[in-house]
Amino acid sequence: MSKYLAFDLGASSGRAIIGTVESGKLSLQEVHRFKNGPVEKDGSLYWDYDALCNELVTGLGKALEAAGDLDGIAIDTWGVDYVLFDRDRRIVRQPYNYRDERTKKAEQAVRSIMSDSEIYALTGIQKMELNTIYQLYAHKMEHPGELENSVFLNIPDALAFHLGGDFTTEYTSASTTGLLDPVKRQWCWELIDRLELPRPIFPEIVNPCTCGGAVSVELQKKFNCRAIPIYKVGSHDTASAVAAVPAPESGNWAYLSAGTWALLGAEISAPYITAAGEDAHFTNEGGLEGNIRFLTNIMGSWLFQETRRIWNESGRELSFEDICQMAKSSEQCKYLIDPNCSNFVTPGDMPQRIRDFCKATAQADDITDAEVARAIYDSLALYFKKKLAFLEELLNVKYTAFNIVGGGTKDRLLMQLTADALGIPVISGPVEATSTGNIIAQAIASGEIASQAAGRKVVSDSLEVVTYLPDAASHAKFAAASEKFDALVK
Repeated sequence: MSKYLAFDLGASSGRAIIGTVESGKLSLQEVHRFKNGPVEKDGSLYWDYDALCNELVTGLGKALEAAGDLDGIAIDTWGVDYVLFDRDRRIVRQPYNYRDERTKKAEQAVRSIMSDSEIYALTGIQKMELNTIYQLYAHKMEHPGELENSVFLNIPDALAFHLGGDFTTEYTSASTTGLLDPVKRQWCWELIDRLELPRPIFPEIVNPCTCGGAVSVELQKKFNCRAIPIYKVGSHDTASAVAAVPAPESGNWAYLSAGTWALLGAEISAPYITAAGEDAHFTNEGGLEGNIRFLTNIMGSWLFQETRRIWNESGRELSFEDICQMAKSSEQCKYLIDPNCSNFVTPGDMPQRIRDFCKATAQADDITDAEVARAIYDSLALYFKKKLAFLEELLNVKYTAFNIVGGGTKDRLLMQLTADALGIPVISGPVEATSTGNIIAQAIASGEIASQAAGRKVVSDSLEVVTYLPDAASHAKFAAASEKFDALVK
């Protein structure tokens, strides 16, 4: 029996989960959960890095109390954000949140140096203004002195460093920056030099499923524990989530990691960098065993989260299930939105923004709250359908199953509507996919599990998955709405 501690931090919450691996079976025990989100200071959005570090220490203490001992620890989080350290390994400033608007000017400045297509040809990364390339350039524009004599770490590696991990960054997380050569799997110095970013700020890149230090002496004394290994896993949370996909043994399958962001794609053996891939907004990110996660980013549960926040701030106290029931009461595909519209990226009055979108696209001058909720559901399902069709066309593959993993799988209505829109079975689960993939990677690093394929077998043998079959009548309604939806999506 081995026990591994996975810290999984999302854009709205974090959790500490113990994974016990015994006789080819995996069981999970959550021991700590905490809130996360951006904080505003002096007109900018940051992550509360110090608070996150404190939550990790609290989670470690609870895990040791529950398990007695641990065989490994690892952290996975969202991509693109970073922490800047000086040469004495002190934090230069709290890390910016990727939703901070400073990157708008930086994106324009970068485009004056290199075109979007030039950057895509070098990196294969979908252009999004939140990418690290624009964040670092914004840092250079606003605080140029801070990049002197400093080094950055991506967020998961910075958090691991706080616990005692080494001062390196892991490949899957680095692959999300827009600054990596996806073929060499090292920093793209040609791009970095063109942008005149200082080379010394870029850390050493190491592979997942390797050891990256051990719990610090300070924490060993605090908790009276041994030097527990700190492993590098798929530290970008989607890399861990995809590692946990209980892939079917036969047939072609695609995946969706459903959380605040929804990441839709497929595993391929080498980068796919073409003009068609760029036009379809597909990106080439690193996978657990050197493969490529060829995927696209979609605004996922963020639309529900921000809608619920606004409604609850008005005193309504709605749960996500309440919003689901509201949507069910409204007509299917009556109103539709572009889920990836730039107006929906930043925090704000999401229900009003959705109403404004419907008005601007001549659908209605005003819509009810139930229709707002239904518009999110139907539009996400149609967007998944649209992007899966692009994926099939790009890779010349026909998918017979669609695996959805992550917290979004708890939304049964979204799972069913996705099956209806796609017209193929949706295999839903596991819910805690990122933590599961994190634990599988730790077990691979320790030598307990032989490979990612063997780890997926452990997942399918251990954790619950649910299959949703498409409803013919609903599928027909989505098919009829596709032309209208395509006209709304840029």
